[in-house]
Amino acid sequence: MIQKSRPALLQPQDVGDRVETLMLHPVIKAFLCGSVSGTCSTLLFQPLDLLKTRLQTLQPSPHGSRRIGMLALLLKVVRTESLLGLWKGMSPSIVRCVPGVGIYFGTLYSLKQYFLRGHPPTALESVILGVGSRSVAGVCMSPITVIKTRYESGRYGYESIHAALRSIYRNEGHRGLFSGLTATLLRDAPFSGIYLMFYNQTKNIMLHDQLDVAFLPVVNFSCGIFAGILASLVTQPADVIKTHMQLSPVKFRWIGQAVTLIFKALALIQMDKWYY
Repeated sequence: MIQKSRPALLQPQDVGDRVETLMLHPVIKAFLCGSVSGTCSTLLFQPLDLLKTRLQTLQPSPHGSRRIGMLALLLKVVRTESLLGLWKGMSPSIVRCVPGVGIYFGTLYSLKQYFLRGHPPTALESVILGVGSRSVAGVCMSPITVIKTRYESGRYGYESIHAALRSIYRNEGHRGLFSGLTATLLRDAPFSGIYLMFYNQTKNIMLHDQLDVAFLPVVNFSCGIFAGILASLVTQPADVIKTHMQLSPVKFRWIGQAVTLIFKALALIQMDKWYY
């Protein structure tokens, strides 16, 4: 009876070599670097993200009273929820960020390699690359984004991410896990595309004259800040709509309805100011 030969087991050294080769793959490196950088930025800027969500969803002020500002809201959160209250929503933020930013950078690298084949992207190509990469990441991480927004709002008392997923699915169905997805893509995809375009174009202008290598981190940082500010200004309306749709999917069922209701609320506030 002829016995079939079994494939030889990999030696520990061979396994180590394969793991090292895999870790050196550019897509894996882009994924890991994006995840680490995203985690660091989340830890640093989570308080600002929470304040942004609260400011976007503040109820109209009483007649004649001024709308609460960011500093007053920050002090209120610290007073009522302690200093750690500024980091509410950290768990879903990290869960969303680690794979989400990794998916974004991994997709971005793959698209650049496939379509550009090494040549620098033009302004239009930067927009297309950013939109495509962010759309993939946004769809994949939509359920966690919904939970993150609800955690930050302070209106929901979810005990854990798993409990939040179960509660949303039980009460709202699978649509609840993807509530505000269209508005999210209208915010994230253009933001990423515009950011990438401004970043690449600004960096090309600043590096037109040869600079010392020591100044490159400062140049990259400055270009990132400038691009982020411009992209945020353009996509802020979509961000407000996304937040309202994720917090109140029953009230804000679709984008047109959300825009109408938000404008009505703002109009009432302005009428109160004029009246008083």
